[in-house]
Amino acid sequence: MANTYTKVYIQYIFAVQNRISLINPRWEVELYKYITGIVQNQKHKLIAINGIPDHIHVFVGMHTTQSMSELMQDVKEYSSKWINKNGYTKGKFQWQDGYGAFSYSKSHIDNVYKYIMNQKEHHKKKTFIEEYIEFLEKFEVPYDERYIPF
Repeated sequence: MANTYTKVYIQYIFAVQNRISLINPRWEVELYKYITGIVQNQKHKLIAINGIPDHIHVFVGMHTTQSMSELMQDVKEYSSKWINKNGYTKGKFQWQDGYGAFSYSKSHIDNVYKYIMNQKEHHKKKTFIEEYIEFLEKFEVPYDERYIPF
């Protein structure tokens, strides 16, 4: 086959180092724009991005030119450098090692989009850890509680 054709939708969830609430509402929109640029520069399609001060969700239509892990490495590395360069936090900003990545079919795009865009309201009722474990169990991802970012 001469060309590669795919439709792969991935929701990434990743947290600030030690889950410290460092993402400030004053600059979070700029952070989301910056991450959107990183994703789009790698030819992926950013569908939704949102979060709360200790973690974010990024929903992406993946392009074939880059792996999931390479995309997450780029997003975390470049956005951390951007946050530090702009002096948005006291001390050095870092993302926690690791991330969650969950795949969806095209028919789920609208629901995942709404879920991500409703993060602030959603987290008035549920903690990040409760949410994250729910994802792992829903998607039947085996996990070791020692490595869940408590």
